Amino acid sequence: MKFSTLRDLGTGFLGFLFCLSLSVVLILNFRPLYVYEMKSENLASVSSMTEEEILEEYDALIRYNSLFYRGELTFPSLPMSEEGRIHFEEVKGIFDGIQILLILSALTFLPLAVFRIWKKQFGFLRVIPGISAIVALLAFLVTFLDWDALFTAFHQLIFRNNYWLFDPATDPVIDLLPDSYFLHCLIGIVGLLVFFSLLFGLAYHFLKKKAQANR
Repeated sequence: MKFSTLRDLGTGFLGFLFCLSLSVVLILNFRPLYVYEMKSENLASVSSMTEEEILEEYDALIRYNSLFYRGELTFPSLPMSEEGRIHFEEVKGIFDGIQILLILSALTFLPLAVFRIWKKQFGFLRVIPGISAIVALLAFLVTFLDWDALFTAFHQLIFRNNYWLFDPATDPVIDLLPDSYFLHCLIGIVGLLVFFSLLFGLAYHFLKKKAQANR
């Protein structure tokens, strides 16, 4: 394999990580998606809370999962078990890792991409859509074949305990986080990943065509 091909694959993979982590961070902080879920699932009736109270609990959870938040998780009005606290700490660790990945991939990929485009080395731009297409296809196939099995397998793989199996009696926040919300988050993440990747693919064809025209 040529060195230029390896270089394209390496830069393209960095670009894929940037697109993926950016998609995850954007979707997880996209409040309108949760508002839609709250209304469509009628969470106010399920939880016996007002929509304003539900959003306060949601905002507390999202704020806690920010990379720059270093306090403990406290819900405005909901109780939380010790197992629930531990699980949310584990989740925050994952989200912190994704946000760190976004920062590191941006700091490495973006300057490298600008440099390589300046050198008229565009090959890496077509690698990003290729990797993303494979990941998106696998995600959609597994999701629509058996979402419940995927959801369970993901938690069993990531977490080394069963604390994610919340008891609504001790951790009523679970009533505010229906499975459908996580499904829609996954669809949104994959959708954004494909969108960003297509932008890089279009940039490749545009830059290649422009370079050929200037020869």
